Amino acid sequence: QVQLVESGGGLVQPGGSLRLSCAASGNIRIIYTMGWYRQAPGKQRELVATFTSGGNINYADSVKGRFTISRDNAKKTVYLQMDSLNPEDTAVYYCNAVLNIASVVGPPGDYWGQGTQVTVSS
Repeated sequence: QVQLVESGGGLVQPGGSLRLSCAASGNIRIIYTMGWYRQAPGKQRELVATFTSGGNINYADSVKGRFTISRDNAKKTVYLQMDSLNPEDTAVYYCNAVLNIASVVGPPGDYWGQGTQVTVSS
């Protein structure tokens, strides 16, 4: 089984910073993409930042210049440094990975973490 475990959410004042972490574990053969999505109340889940299969990075326009995604391949961990947070960033943040399990032959699977709440409020 594959698990994506997120940490680092919480309550922060506008203008503040948070750092999210997501560690993948299990019998993983290869990770193709790994990144972050978020879902605010009453809205659809949206991409925040992700590493593509080619190693490039995609950011949502709303977070460019404020958020930075990074990764530690050896630890199968991806991070999201969030600076200059504003109330519009309030959402549940989900880690996502597209990967192959070592024991499975076929197309990669799409995996999600349980989500971590980020609340930006004064």
